[in-house]
Amino acid sequence: MSVHEAIRTRRDVRAEFTGEVLDDATLWRLLEAAHRAPSVGNSQPWDFVVVREPATLTRFAEHVAGKRRDFGAALPPERAATFAPIKIEGITESGTGVVVTYDHDRGGPHVLGRVTVPETGVYSAVLAIQNLWLTATAQEIGVGWVSFYDPEFLAELVALPEGIRPVAWLCVGPVREFQRVPDLERFGWRGARPLADAVHRERFRR
Repeated sequence: MSVHEAIRTRRDVRAEFTGEVLDDATLWRLLEAAHRAPSVGNSQPWDFVVVREPATLTRFAEHVAGKRRDFGAALPPERAATFAPIKIEGITESGTGVVVTYDHDRGGPHVLGRVTVPETGVYSAVLAIQNLWLTATAQEIGVGWVSFYDPEFLAELVALPEGIRPVAWLCVGPVREFQRVPDLERFGWRGARPLADAVHRERFRR
């Protein structure tokens, strides 16, 4: 699969995991791709916590389910009805969680390129996630990014040291298929924005 094909095929996987646990060799290739991402000042501020213990997966899934309920309860009735059938995670079904973390102190106090835009450190960790995601897609492995959680809860769950923050929990595993249309479009939550609406010439124009 070419890079362009992987970009077009990539989906945020929720319900399509087969239940088979990804083999270690394939997982390592995905992590290697993530570790080769560009980073500000070559600081490589990420780490990857691989979670496969069923009790830990279940505990996190229960926490996420509670946050899902809170979000649904806060929605207007018509949006709550649209949201209700949307699955937001495949934590236990995937069998593998990869927690991507960010260490602001990695690289020391003078990280080249980060002095005026501190967020570039977190952006670097996100680039590692994108590398992993596209490499997984090219190998027909599913990835789902879970974001319904309290960062403090996740940090405690995987014993992150002080100063290390979680950026993402990624569900990773073999899938039956990739949906042709992203879930949020299929369920009517929000459609795709045309590229023409996002491109500006010389100055931003509404």
